[in-house]
Amino acid sequence: MRTIEQYLPDHPFFAGLDAPALALVAGCATNVSFAAGDFLFREGEPADQFFVVRRGRVAIEVHGPAAGTMVVDTVDAGDVVGWSWLVAPYRWLFDARAVEATGAVAFDGQCLRGKCDQDPRLGYDLMKLVTQVMFGRLVAARLRLLDLYGSTGSTDANPG
Repeated sequence: MRTIEQYLPDHPFFAGLDAPALALVAGCATNVSFAAGDFLFREGEPADQFFVVRRGRVAIEVHGPAAGTMVVDTVDAGDVVGWSWLVAPYRWLFDARAVEATGAVAFDGQCLRGKCDQDPRLGYDLMKLVTQVMFGRLVAARLRLLDLYGSTGSTDANPG
């Protein structure tokens, strides 16, 4: 397996970050693994990390009083999980659970926020990258809702 420093430059999420920025980001990262059924994070807990899945699959779940646990999205190898580390009050809005044995790179949110405060360009670049993840999840949720409840209006994929 490649080191984090070798892995990041080839990952699409980090495209556009130069070598010094990648080195700063890698300094906040560590490799982690989860067994099937393990939680990466739980709703309401402090959001202090985000993850890039290297292998395996993660379910993003929400709990409803009537419906119980619902999977709102799944992420696979190469995907990013978690954006709440960048948005105050830094609390998870969902659960993320490994569906199968999963390896990931975990990024320390507090470390990254500190580096972004020191380097506003890095902060702006990371904000753009995380916003793309957020937008993708919003579009996916919209499509699931349309599948579930049927279309009642525009089919424009741009919810904003």
